[in-house]
Amino acid sequence: MARVDRRSPRVLTIAGSDSGGGAGIQADLKTFSALVVYGMTAVTAVTVQDTKGVTDYEELSPHTVEEQIRTVATDIGVDAAKTGMLASAAIVEAVARAVGETALPNLVVDPVFVSKHGHPLLQEEAVEALRALIVPLATMVTPNLHEAGGLAGFRVGSRRDMERAAAEILQLGPRAVLIKGGHLEDGTASDLYIDGSRKEWLEGERIFTSHTHGTGCVLSAAIASYLALGEELFEAVGRGKEFVTDAIRNSLAIGQGIGPVNPLF
Repeated sequence: MARVDRRSPRVLTIAGSDSGGGAGIQADLKTFSALVVYGMTAVTAVTVQDTKGVTDYEELSPHTVEEQIRTVATDIGVDAAKTGMLASAAIVEAVARAVGETALPNLVVDPVFVSKHGHPLLQEEAVEALRALIVPLATMVTPNLHEAGGLAGFRVGSRRDMERAAAEILQLGPRAVLIKGGHLEDGTASDLYIDGSRKEWLEGERIFTSHTHGTGCVLSAAIASYLALGEELFEAVGRGKEFVTDAIRNSLAIGQGIGPVNPLF
C-alpha cells in the first residue's frame, strides 16, 4: 500500500525550558500545536521558575545544543525556526554554527535578555556574540524596547527611538526587524516593522492585564509557524500579532505572580 504523505510544516524552537510552562519551549510548543505545525526543540537551558520569577537556571553544554539542532535538521527537516533564551556566548556560537551549517530557513530571533520579572537570561558578554553571529542569520528579529536598546547601543523609549534602533539593527544583516512597543512611554502598544523596502507601524489594542508571561515567546513562535505555513513575511508578522493579542486577551490568572498568556485559547 502506498504511503500517504501527511507531513505538517516543521518548526524548531531553540530556547530554554520554563518549569512553570508559561514561556520558553513550553509556550512555543503550545503555539505550534495551536497553529497545527510540527514542533521540535533544541533545549539551551533548564530554568527553575514559576509565576513569581526565575530562581535559578542551568545551561546545557554548547555541544549538546548544537547537536540537537543538527540532528533534527538533518533527519526530520526544518521549515522555520526560532531562538529564545541562549544564555551564554558559547551557546550563541554553537547555535550560529549549527544554523549556518544546516542552512535553517525562516529563522525568527527573539533576543531574550531578561525574564518578565527582570531576571537576566543572557550573560552580558553574550550580547555582542548575539549581534555578530545570530542576528545576521535572521529572517526576522523581534526585540522589545529593552532588547532593541541592547542591540542598537542606546536606550529605546519612544517611537523615534524605535525607528533609529530598527535601522541600526537592520544594518546588522537580518532581513527584517519587528520592535515590540508594549512598553512605550506614550502608553500605546504599537510595534514597528521594517525591512529593506518597507516600514510599517502595527497599531495594536492594549489589553490591561498583568498576566503577560510568555508574550514574546508566543509571538515569535507564531511568526515562525506562519512562515512555515507559507505566509509572506509581513503577513506572518501581522497574523502573529493578532494571535498573541488573542493569547493575551485569554491569559491565565494562575499562580501567585504574573500569569501566562494562553496560546491554546
